[in-house]
Amino acid sequence: MRGRNTFDGLDAFVAERGDALLATAVLLTGSRAAGDDLVQSALERLMRNWHRMSGDPEGYLRRTMYHLAVDDWRRRRRRPEVFAPTEPAPQPDGTDTLDLRGALVQALGTLPPRQRAVLVLRYWEQLTEAEAAAVLGCSVGTVKSTASRGLARLRDVTAAWAVEETHTRNGVAS
Repeated sequence: MRGRNTFDGLDAFVAERGDALLATAVLLTGSRAAGDDLVQSALERLMRNWHRMSGDPEGYLRRTMYHLAVDDWRRRRRRPEVFAPTEPAPQPDGTDTLDLRGALVQALGTLPPRQRAVLVLRYWEQLTEAEAAAVLGCSVGTVKSTASRGLARLRDVTAAWAVEETHTRNGVAS
């Protein structure tokens, strides 16, 4: 039987960093439910290895989340399906920040998994190119080129949305 102090500090760590970890997971998966599942799976692995944790539990947890997300993307690539968030897009409620966040999640959902992961790591998590490369297990050059292609694709996607919105406001069928 495990002692009461086996997970010393874990509760405080999750209470302090849980929301930030969940926000990252939602961006990686495209939905709140899938993000919850991703964080839960990563926490389970952290707990199994907690007794060996001597350094950075957050780094371990984030690496685990990214690896689990990549595993899921690879699994889905073998069985292709269209990425679609399981939650409906947020309805405009007058709060520009919420609308922008919903649009960001939707736009990220249109990207291939590696581009999505690189953009989340670089611009949401604010990791350096070297840190992102270490987390993803690729070269710095791959991170740079993937980020460039991902940003270009996001620009294309959002530009297409702007055209559709203009057509809708002007009563033109697309």
